[in-house]
Amino acid sequence: MPRIVVIGGVAAGMSAASQAKRREPKAEVVVFERGPYVSYGACGMPYNIQDPARDIEDLVVISPERFRTERGIEVRTGHEVVAILRAQKKVSVRAVETGKVDELAYDELIIATGASPMRPPLPGIELPGVMVLRDLQDGRAMKRFLDEVRPRSVVVIGAGYIGMEMADVLRQRGLAVTVIEKLPDILPGYEPEITRQVRAELTRRGVSVQVDVATESIEPGGKRDSDGLIVRTSAGLHTTDMVIVSVGVRPNVALAQAAGLVLGPTGAIAVDAELRTNDPHIFAAGDCAEAHHRVLDAPAYVPLGSTANKQGKIAGANAVGAHERFAGIVGTAGFRVFDLEVARTGLGQSDIDRLGLKAVRAASTHQSKAHGYPGAKPLTTVVFAEKGTGRLLGAQMVGADVVAKRIDVFATALTARMAMDAIEELDLAYAPPFAPVYDPVLIAATVTLKELAKAGRG
Repeated sequence: MPRIVVIGGVAAGMSAASQAKRREPKAEVVVFERGPYVSYGACGMPYNIQDPARDIEDLVVISPERFRTERGIEVRTGHEVVAILRAQKKVSVRAVETGKVDELAYDELIIATGASPMRPPLPGIELPGVMVLRDLQDGRAMKRFLDEVRPRSVVVIGAGYIGMEMADVLRQRGLAVTVIEKLPDILPGYEPEITRQVRAELTRRGVSVQVDVATESIEPGGKRDSDGLIVRTSAGLHTTDMVIVSVGVRPNVALAQAAGLVLGPTGAIAVDAELRTNDPHIFAAGDCAEAHHRVLDAPAYVPLGSTANKQGKIAGANAVGAHERFAGIVGTAGFRVFDLEVARTGLGQSDIDRLGLKAVRAASTHQSKAHGYPGAKPLTTVVFAEKGTGRLLGAQMVGADVVAKRIDVFATALTARMAMDAIEELDLAYAPPFAPVYDPVLIAATVTLKELAKAGRG
Protein backbone atom coordinates (compact mmCIF):
# COMPACT_ATOMS: atom_id res chain seq x y z
CA MET A 1 0.00 0.00 0.00
CA PRO A 2 1.26 3.50 -0.76
CA ARG A 3 2.76 5.85 1.77
CA ILE A 4 1.42 9.39 1.47
CA VAL A 5 3.49 12.05 3.22
CA VAL A 6 1.95 15.45 3.91
CA ILE A 7 4.10 18.44 4.84
CA GLY A 8 2.04 20.78 7.02
CA GLY A 9 -1.27 20.46 8.80
CA VAL A 10 -4.26 22.79 9.25
CA ALA A 11 -6.67 23.41 6.34
CA ALA A 12 -4.95 22.03 3.23
CA GLY A 13 -2.72 19.47 4.93
CA MET A 14 -5.33 17.78 7.07
CA SER A 15 -7.96 17.89 4.34
CA ALA A 16 -5.46 16.13 2.07
CA ALA A 17 -4.51 13.55 4.69
CA SER A 18 -8.13 12.83 5.61
CA GLN A 19 -9.23 12.47 2.01
CA ALA A 20 -6.32 10.19 1.10
CA LYS A 21 -7.09 7.91 4.04
CA ARG A 22 -10.80 7.92 3.27
CA ARG A 23 -10.23 7.03 -0.39
CA GLU A 24 -7.59 4.39 0.37
CA PRO A 25 -8.00 3.10 3.96
CA LYS A 26 -4.98 0.82 3.62
CA ALA A 27 -2.66 3.67 2.69
CA GLU A 28 -0.12 4.83 5.24
CA VAL A 29 -0.67 8.56 5.68
CA VAL A 30 1.96 10.54 7.60
CA VAL A 31 1.67 14.26 8.39
CA PHE A 32 4.62 16.35 9.57
CA GLU A 33 3.78 19.60 11.34
CA ARG A 34 6.38 21.91 12.86
CA GLY A 35 3.98 23.35 15.47
CA PRO A 36 1.78 21.68 18.08
CA TYR A 37 -1.56 22.06 16.28
CA VAL A 38 -2.86 20.54 13.07
CA SER A 39 -6.54 21.50 12.97
CA TYR A 40 -7.99 24.80 14.13
CA GLY A 41 -10.18 27.65 12.94
CA ALA A 42 -7.56 30.26 12.08
CA CYS A 43 -10.10 32.72 10.68
CA GLY A 44 -11.86 32.77 14.04
CA MET A 45 -8.83 34.08 15.93
CA PRO A 46 -9.79 37.80 15.91
CA TYR A 47 -13.20 37.00 17.37
CA ASN A 48 -11.70 34.74 20.01
CA ILE A 49 -9.24 37.51 20.94
CA GLN A 50 -12.15 39.90 21.32
CA ASP A 51 -13.54 37.83 24.22
CA PRO A 52 -11.13 37.69 27.20
CA ALA A 53 -13.13 34.83 28.73
CA ARG A 54 -12.58 32.45 25.82
CA ASP A 55 -9.56 30.18 25.66
CA ILE A 56 -7.65 30.24 22.38
CA GLU A 57 -7.81 26.42 22.49
CA ASP A 58 -11.55 26.72 21.75
CA LEU A 59 -10.51 27.09 18.11
CA VAL A 60 -8.93 23.64 17.98
CA VAL A 61 -11.18 21.39 15.88
CA ILE A 62 -9.44 18.01 16.04
CA SER A 63 -6.39 17.10 18.12
CA PRO A 64 -3.41 15.19 16.69
CA GLU A 65 -4.32 12.27 18.93
CA ARG A 66 -7.83 12.07 17.48
CA PHE A 67 -6.41 12.02 13.96
CA ARG A 68 -4.28 9.07 15.02
CA THR A 69 -6.93 7.07 16.89
CA GLU A 70 -10.08 7.92 14.94
CA ARG A 71 -8.78 8.35 11.39
CA GLY A 72 -5.65 6.26 11.33
CA ILE A 73 -3.46 9.16 10.26
CA GLU A 74 0.04 9.31 11.72
CA VAL A 75 0.43 12.93 12.82
CA ARG A 76 3.90 13.94 13.95
CA THR A 77 3.81 17.39 15.51
CA GLY A 78 7.03 19.11 16.45
CA HIS A 79 8.65 17.81 13.26
CA GLU A 80 9.87 20.04 10.45
CA VAL A 81 10.61 18.78 6.95
CA VAL A 82 13.92 20.42 6.06
CA ALA A 83 14.49 18.92 2.60
CA ILE A 84 12.71 17.06 -0.17
CA LEU A 85 15.00 14.48 -1.79
CA ARG A 86 13.16 14.01 -5.05
CA ALA A 87 15.60 11.59 -6.64
CA GLN A 88 15.25 9.18 -3.70
CA LYS A 89 11.56 10.04 -3.07
CA LYS A 90 12.36 10.84 0.55
CA VAL A 91 11.92 13.73 2.95
CA SER A 92 14.48 14.80 5.52
CA VAL A 93 12.77 15.60 8.83
CA ARG A 94 14.12 17.40 11.90
CA ALA A 95 12.63 16.90 15.36
CA VAL A 96 12.17 20.45 16.67
CA GLU A 97 12.85 19.51 20.30
CA THR A 98 15.97 17.39 19.86
CA GLY A 99 17.33 18.54 16.51
CA LYS A 100 17.63 14.92 15.36
CA VAL A 101 17.24 14.49 11.59
CA ASP A 102 15.77 11.38 9.96
CA GLU A 103 14.62 10.44 6.48
CA LEU A 104 11.32 8.93 5.41
CA ALA A 105 10.46 7.54 1.99
CA TYR A 106 7.21 8.46 0.25
CA ASP A 107 5.24 7.21 -2.69
CA GLU A 108 3.33 10.46 -3.08
CA LEU A 109 4.06 13.78 -1.37
CA ILE A 110 1.71 16.67 -0.64
CA ILE A 111 3.14 20.08 0.22
CA ALA A 112 0.88 22.18 2.42
CA THR A 113 3.38 24.56 3.98
CA GLY A 114 0.97 27.52 4.00
CA ALA A 115 2.03 31.14 4.15
CA SER A 116 3.82 33.43 6.58
CA PRO A 117 2.98 37.00 7.53
CA MET A 118 5.13 39.57 5.80
CA ARG A 119 7.53 41.30 8.16
CA PRO A 120 8.77 44.48 6.49
CA PRO A 121 12.42 45.32 7.20
CA LEU A 122 11.54 47.89 9.84
CA PRO A 123 14.02 48.68 12.61
CA GLY A 124 12.44 47.45 15.84
CA ILE A 125 10.04 44.96 14.32
CA GLU A 126 11.31 42.25 16.72
CA LEU A 127 10.66 44.31 19.86
CA PRO A 128 8.34 42.94 22.56
CA GLY A 129 4.79 44.09 21.94
CA VAL A 130 5.16 44.01 18.13
CA MET A 131 2.96 41.17 16.88
CA VAL A 132 1.52 39.42 13.85
CA LEU A 133 -1.55 37.18 13.69
CA ARG A 134 -1.24 34.11 11.50
CA ASP A 135 -1.30 30.90 13.50
CA LEU A 136 -2.71 29.75 16.81
CA GLN A 137 0.55 30.42 18.63
CA ASP A 138 0.40 34.04 17.43
CA GLY A 139 -3.16 34.22 18.73
CA ARG A 140 -2.14 32.82 22.11
CA ALA A 141 0.73 35.31 22.41
CA MET A 142 -1.53 38.23 21.51
CA LYS A 143 -4.23 37.16 23.92
CA ARG A 144 -1.70 36.69 26.73
CA PHE A 145 -0.23 40.13 26.04
CA LEU A 146 -3.67 41.74 26.19
CA ASP A 147 -4.56 39.96 29.42
CA GLU A 148 -1.24 40.40 31.23
CA VAL A 149 0.12 43.73 30.00
CA ARG A 150 -3.30 45.34 29.56
CA PRO A 151 -2.29 47.77 26.82
CA ARG A 152 -4.37 50.90 26.42
CA SER A 153 -3.41 51.66 22.82
CA VAL A 154 -2.40 49.87 19.63
CA VAL A 155 -1.05 50.86 16.24
CA VAL A 156 -2.16 48.57 13.40
CA ILE A 157 0.20 48.71 10.42
CA GLY A 158 -1.73 47.73 7.30
CA ALA A 159 -5.36 48.27 6.36
CA GLY A 160 -6.28 44.99 4.70
CA TYR A 161 -8.70 42.37 6.01
CA ILE A 162 -6.75 41.44 9.15
CA GLY A 163 -5.99 45.09 9.90
CA MET A 164 -9.70 45.94 9.72
CA GLU A 165 -10.76 42.98 11.84
CA MET A 166 -8.15 43.71 14.50
CA ALA A 167 -9.06 47.40 14.59
CA ASP A 168 -12.63 46.34 15.30
CA VAL A 169 -11.72 43.70 17.88
CA LEU A 170 -9.24 45.79 19.85
CA ARG A 171 -11.42 48.90 19.82
CA GLN A 172 -14.20 46.79 21.30
CA ARG A 173 -11.75 45.66 23.97
CA GLY A 174 -11.31 49.30 24.91
CA LEU A 175 -7.98 50.13 23.26
CA ALA A 176 -7.29 53.35 21.44
CA VAL A 177 -6.64 52.19 17.86
CA THR A 178 -4.64 53.86 15.10
CA VAL A 179 -4.47 52.28 11.63
CA ILE A 180 -1.57 53.24 9.37
CA GLU A 181 -1.62 52.42 5.65
CA LYS A 182 1.16 53.35 3.24
CA LEU A 183 -1.15 53.25 0.19
CA PRO A 184 -3.49 56.15 -0.68
CA ASP A 185 -6.53 54.34 0.74
CA ILE A 186 -7.52 51.45 2.98
CA LEU A 187 -8.52 48.05 1.60
CA PRO A 188 -6.38 47.77 -1.54
CA GLY A 189 -8.46 46.55 -4.47
CA TYR A 190 -11.75 47.91 -3.19
CA GLU A 191 -13.60 50.74 -4.88
CA PRO A 192 -13.91 54.27 -3.39
CA GLU A 193 -17.67 53.83 -2.75
CA ILE A 194 -16.76 50.91 -0.50
CA THR A 195 -13.71 52.33 1.26
CA ARG A 196 -15.41 55.66 2.03
CA GLN A 197 -18.09 53.88 4.03
CA VAL A 198 -15.58 51.70 5.85
CA ARG A 199 -13.47 54.71 6.78
CA ALA A 200 -16.57 56.53 8.02
CA GLU A 201 -17.49 53.52 10.16
CA LEU A 202 -13.98 53.35 11.62
CA THR A 203 -14.06 57.06 12.43
CA ARG A 204 -17.53 56.76 13.96
CA ARG A 205 -16.18 54.04 16.24
CA GLY A 206 -13.19 56.12 17.33
CA VAL A 207 -10.49 54.48 15.20
CA SER A 208 -7.88 56.89 13.83
CA VAL A 209 -7.01 56.11 10.19
CA GLN A 210 -3.93 57.48 8.44
CA VAL A 211 -3.40 56.68 4.76
CA ASP A 212 -0.53 57.51 2.43
CA VAL A 213 1.72 57.24 5.48
CA ALA A 214 4.83 55.07 5.57
CA THR A 215 6.01 53.39 8.76
CA GLU A 216 9.74 54.01 9.17
CA SER A 217 10.69 52.33 12.44
CA ILE A 218 9.49 51.03 15.79
CA GLU A 219 11.45 52.10 18.85
CA PRO A 220 11.34 51.36 22.57
CA GLY A 221 9.37 53.92 24.52
CA GLY A 222 11.86 53.69 27.39
CA LYS A 223 14.26 51.33 29.14
CA ARG A 224 11.56 48.91 30.29
CA ASP A 225 9.11 46.84 28.24
CA SER A 226 6.29 48.52 30.18
CA ASP A 227 7.35 51.89 28.73
CA GLY A 228 5.63 50.98 25.47
CA LEU A 229 6.70 51.69 21.92
CA ILE A 230 7.19 54.59 19.55
CA VAL A 231 6.13 54.15 15.93
CA ARG A 232 7.95 56.58 13.68
CA THR A 233 6.14 57.37 10.40
CA SER A 234 6.44 59.78 7.49
CA ALA A 235 3.70 61.83 9.15
CA GLY A 236 5.10 61.89 12.70
CA LEU A 237 5.39 59.80 15.86
CA HIS A 238 2.89 57.57 17.64
CA THR A 239 3.36 56.49 21.23
CA THR A 240 1.61 53.18 21.82
CA ASP A 241 1.58 50.09 24.03
CA MET A 242 1.26 47.55 21.21
CA VAL A 243 1.84 47.21 17.46
CA ILE A 244 0.19 44.74 15.09
CA VAL A 245 1.83 44.26 11.70
CA SER A 246 -0.69 43.13 9.07
CA VAL A 247 0.75 43.95 5.67
CA GLY A 248 -0.08 40.67 3.95
CA VAL A 249 1.32 37.16 3.66
CA ARG A 250 3.74 35.37 1.37
CA PRO A 251 3.68 31.68 0.41
CA ASN A 252 6.11 29.37 2.16
CA VAL A 253 7.91 28.02 -0.89
CA ALA A 254 11.56 27.75 0.19
CA LEU A 255 11.33 23.98 0.68
CA ALA A 256 9.70 23.44 -2.71
CA GLN A 257 12.08 25.80 -4.47
CA ALA A 258 15.13 24.10 -2.98
CA ALA A 259 13.80 20.81 -4.31
CA GLY A 260 13.59 22.22 -7.83
CA LEU A 261 9.82 22.57 -7.98
CA VAL A 262 8.57 25.30 -10.28
CA LEU A 263 7.07 28.49 -8.88
CA GLY A 264 4.38 30.28 -10.83
CA PRO A 265 4.13 33.96 -11.82
CA THR A 266 2.61 34.84 -8.43
CA GLY A 267 5.57 33.42 -6.52
CA ALA A 268 3.56 30.48 -5.15
CA ILE A 269 4.04 26.86 -6.21
CA ALA A 270 2.77 26.22 -9.73
CA VAL A 271 0.24 23.38 -9.96
CA ASP A 272 -1.98 21.91 -12.65
CA ALA A 273 -5.72 21.30 -12.35
CA GLU A 274 -5.03 18.10 -10.36
CA LEU A 275 -2.79 20.08 -7.97
CA ARG A 276 0.36 18.35 -9.27
CA THR A 277 3.63 20.21 -9.38
CA ASN A 278 6.22 19.67 -12.10
CA ASP A 279 7.09 16.45 -10.25
CA PRO A 280 4.32 13.89 -10.97
CA HIS A 281 4.63 12.45 -7.46
CA ILE A 282 4.40 15.77 -5.62
CA PHE A 283 1.25 17.81 -5.09
CA ALA A 284 0.81 21.25 -3.49
CA ALA A 285 -2.29 22.76 -1.93
CA GLY A 286 -3.41 25.70 0.16
CA ASP A 287 -1.68 28.98 0.87
CA CYS A 288 1.65 27.83 -0.58
CA ALA A 289 0.13 27.08 -4.00
CA GLU A 290 -1.40 29.00 -6.86
CA ALA A 291 -5.04 28.63 -7.85
CA HIS A 292 -6.57 28.98 -11.29
CA HIS A 293 -8.65 32.17 -11.45
CA ARG A 294 -11.70 31.49 -13.59
CA VAL A 295 -12.29 35.12 -14.54
CA LEU A 296 -8.65 35.89 -15.32
CA ASP A 297 -8.13 32.43 -16.87
CA ALA A 298 -4.69 32.56 -15.30
CA PRO A 299 -2.93 31.54 -12.07
CA ALA A 300 -3.65 33.71 -9.03
CA TYR A 301 -2.62 33.84 -5.41
CA VAL A 302 -5.63 34.36 -3.14
CA PRO A 303 -4.79 32.62 0.17
CA LEU A 304 -8.07 31.75 1.89
CA GLY A 305 -9.11 28.88 4.13
CA SER A 306 -11.97 27.90 1.85
CA THR A 307 -9.63 27.43 -1.11
CA ALA A 308 -7.08 25.59 1.03
CA ASN A 309 -9.64 23.04 2.20
CA LYS A 310 -10.91 22.40 -1.34
CA GLN A 311 -7.43 22.09 -2.80
CA GLY A 312 -6.31 19.81 0.02
CA LYS A 313 -9.24 17.48 -0.52
CA ILE A 314 -8.49 17.15 -4.23
CA ALA A 315 -4.74 16.72 -3.72
CA GLY A 316 -5.39 13.99 -1.17
CA ALA A 317 -7.75 12.14 -3.49
CA ASN A 318 -5.34 12.36 -6.42
CA ALA A 319 -2.41 11.19 -4.30
CA VAL A 320 -4.13 7.80 -4.01
CA GLY A 321 -4.99 7.47 -7.68
CA ALA A 322 -8.01 9.67 -8.39
CA HIS A 323 -7.98 12.22 -11.18
CA GLU A 324 -10.12 15.01 -9.77
CA ARG A 325 -9.68 18.58 -10.93
CA PHE A 326 -9.80 21.80 -8.96
CA ALA A 327 -12.30 24.02 -10.78
CA GLY A 328 -10.61 27.22 -9.63
CA ILE A 329 -11.64 30.38 -7.86
CA VAL A 330 -13.30 33.67 -8.77
CA GLY A 331 -11.67 35.68 -5.96
CA THR A 332 -14.53 35.85 -3.46
CA ALA A 333 -13.79 37.24 0.00
CA GLY A 334 -15.49 39.19 2.75
CA PHE A 335 -15.10 40.51 6.27
CA ARG A 336 -16.95 42.45 8.93
CA VAL A 337 -15.82 45.69 10.57
CA PHE A 338 -18.06 46.90 13.38
CA ASP A 339 -21.57 47.17 11.87
CA LEU A 340 -20.52 46.88 8.25
CA GLU A 341 -20.19 43.78 6.07
CA VAL A 342 -17.77 44.14 3.15
CA ALA A 343 -17.32 41.63 0.33
CA ARG A 344 -16.07 41.29 -3.21
CA THR A 345 -15.76 38.76 -6.00
CA GLY A 346 -14.06 38.74 -9.38
CA LEU A 347 -12.14 41.68 -10.79
CA GLY A 348 -11.91 45.28 -9.58
CA GLN A 349 -10.94 48.42 -11.45
CA SER A 350 -7.22 47.95 -10.83
CA ASP A 351 -7.40 44.43 -12.30
CA ILE A 352 -9.33 45.65 -15.32
CA ASP A 353 -6.87 48.48 -15.94
CA ARG A 354 -3.88 46.15 -15.57
CA LEU A 355 -5.35 43.66 -18.04
CA GLY A 356 -6.49 46.29 -20.49
CA LEU A 357 -10.07 45.02 -20.53
CA LYS A 358 -12.93 47.08 -21.94
CA ALA A 359 -15.52 47.31 -19.21
CA VAL A 360 -18.21 49.49 -17.70
CA ARG A 361 -18.47 50.34 -14.04
CA ALA A 362 -21.82 50.82 -12.31
CA ALA A 363 -22.46 51.83 -8.70
CA SER A 364 -25.87 51.69 -7.01
CA THR A 365 -27.39 51.88 -3.54
CA HIS A 366 -30.63 50.18 -2.54
CA GLN A 367 -32.38 49.10 0.66
CA SER A 368 -31.79 45.60 2.03
CA LYS A 369 -35.45 44.95 2.94
CA ALA A 370 -38.88 45.89 1.64
CA HIS A 371 -40.05 49.49 1.91
CA GLY A 372 -41.47 50.16 5.35
CA TYR A 373 -40.12 47.00 6.92
CA PRO A 374 -38.13 47.72 10.12
CA GLY A 375 -34.37 47.33 10.01
CA ALA A 376 -33.78 48.03 6.33
CA LYS A 377 -30.22 49.20 5.64
CA PRO A 378 -28.68 50.77 2.53
CA LEU A 379 -26.42 48.45 0.53
CA THR A 380 -23.93 49.88 -1.95
CA THR A 381 -22.87 47.74 -4.90
CA VAL A 382 -20.20 48.34 -7.54
CA VAL A 383 -20.35 46.08 -10.60
CA PHE A 384 -17.98 45.64 -13.55
CA ALA A 385 -19.15 44.16 -16.84
CA GLU A 386 -17.42 43.56 -20.15
CA LYS A 387 -18.33 45.85 -23.01
CA GLY A 388 -19.76 44.06 -26.01
CA THR A 389 -20.58 40.77 -24.29
CA GLY A 390 -22.15 42.19 -21.13
CA ARG A 391 -20.40 39.44 -19.12
CA LEU A 392 -20.04 40.07 -15.41
CA LEU A 393 -16.40 40.66 -14.44
CA GLY A 394 -16.66 41.51 -10.77
CA ALA A 395 -18.73 42.98 -7.96
CA GLN A 396 -18.16 44.60 -4.58
CA MET A 397 -20.64 45.42 -1.85
CA VAL A 398 -20.82 47.15 1.53
CA GLY A 399 -23.64 47.54 4.02
CA ALA A 400 -24.98 46.45 7.36
CA ASP A 401 -27.36 43.70 6.28
CA VAL A 402 -26.74 40.39 4.46
CA VAL A 403 -23.88 41.49 2.20
CA ALA A 404 -21.89 38.24 2.14
CA LYS A 405 -24.73 36.09 0.86
CA ARG A 406 -25.58 38.60 -1.84
CA ILE A 407 -22.00 38.67 -3.04
CA ASP A 408 -22.34 34.88 -3.31
CA VAL A 409 -24.97 35.46 -6.01
CA PHE A 410 -22.42 37.41 -8.02
CA ALA A 411 -19.78 34.74 -7.34
CA THR A 412 -22.14 32.09 -8.71
CA ALA A 413 -22.82 34.24 -11.75
CA LEU A 414 -19.08 34.63 -12.35
CA THR A 415 -18.58 30.89 -12.13
CA ALA A 416 -21.33 30.39 -14.71
CA ARG A 417 -19.92 33.20 -16.89
CA MET A 418 -23.30 34.91 -16.85
CA ALA A 419 -24.03 38.16 -18.62
CA MET A 420 -25.80 41.03 -16.88
CA ASP A 421 -29.14 40.49 -18.63
CA ALA A 422 -29.27 36.93 -17.25
CA ILE A 423 -28.41 38.16 -13.77
CA GLU A 424 -31.21 40.75 -13.98
CA GLU A 425 -33.64 37.89 -14.66
CA LEU A 426 -32.61 35.74 -11.68
CA ASP A 427 -35.50 34.47 -9.58
CA LEU A 428 -34.23 35.49 -6.13
CA ALA A 429 -36.15 34.93 -2.91
CA TYR A 430 -38.47 37.72 -1.84
CA ALA A 431 -40.20 38.49 1.43
CA PRO A 432 -40.20 41.85 3.27
CA PRO A 433 -38.04 40.65 6.22
CA PHE A 434 -35.06 39.81 4.02
CA ALA A 435 -35.39 41.52 0.62
CA PRO A 436 -37.34 44.11 -1.37
CA VAL A 437 -39.24 43.01 -4.49
CA TYR A 438 -36.17 43.97 -6.49
CA ASP A 439 -33.20 42.71 -4.52
CA PRO A 440 -30.11 44.96 -4.53
CA VAL A 441 -28.45 42.34 -6.74
CA LEU A 442 -31.15 42.80 -9.37
CA ILE A 443 -31.07 46.60 -9.05
CA ALA A 444 -27.30 46.53 -9.56
CA ALA A 445 -27.74 44.40 -12.68
CA THR A 446 -30.29 46.85 -14.09
CA VAL A 447 -28.02 49.83 -13.44
CA THR A 448 -25.12 48.00 -15.08
CA LEU A 449 -27.22 47.19 -18.16
CA LYS A 450 -27.97 50.89 -18.52
CA GLU A 451 -24.24 51.67 -18.43
CA LEU A 452 -23.60 48.96 -21.02
CA ALA A 453 -26.28 50.47 -23.25
CA LYS A 454 -24.65 53.91 -22.96
CA ALA A 455 -21.27 52.42 -23.80
CA GLY A 456 -22.78 50.66 -26.84
CA ARG A 457 -24.25 53.90 -28.11
CA GLY A 458 -20.93 55.63 -27.55
